[in-house]
Amino acid sequence: MTREFNYLTGIDADFNRVSPKYGRKETIASLTILAPMIIVALVFAIIFTSEVPWLHAIWVVLLAFTVFLIVIIIRQAKAIGYAEREDDLLIRRGIMFHKATVVPYGRLQFVDVDAGPIDRMFGLASVKLHTASAATDATIPGLPRAEADRLRDSLAGLGQANLAGL
Repeated sequence: MTREFNYLTGIDADFNRVSPKYGRKETIASLTILAPMIIVALVFAIIFTSEVPWLHAIWVVLLAFTVFLIVIIIRQAKAIGYAEREDDLLIRRGIMFHKATVVPYGRLQFVDVDAGPIDRMFGLASVKLHTASAATDATIPGLPRAEADRLRDSLAGLGQANLAGL
């Protein structure tokens, strides 16, 4: 937990970050698609180098794009955070384009914890908050499973308590 001033909302809050495993998981997911493309481009460049000499540029560009994408993915994972405050939950994300979502506890209808097969391999889960608004994009990905379960129980309890006060 780190105390940070969020310039987007002007709020000084204690932000919890997602697990560092989340960045690794997203990197591996990207590499499963890009690595075969690089290998195929490299093989074609080696086989057809005498007929089409510019084929080497394709795999070099793909490799450079992959390195750039991995750096962005890891930085984006580090930028995700959430703060449990007295009346609401603040979720922030984004490196260049910052986005903050404030979800009042009284507006919560239910809280989901999702974990796909790759998430389970890394011991991660995502918490999804559902409100009456269809436009609410309140998801916290990459939490350790125990933290996701704790957050779900805490938010469900706070949502029920604050809903009763309306």
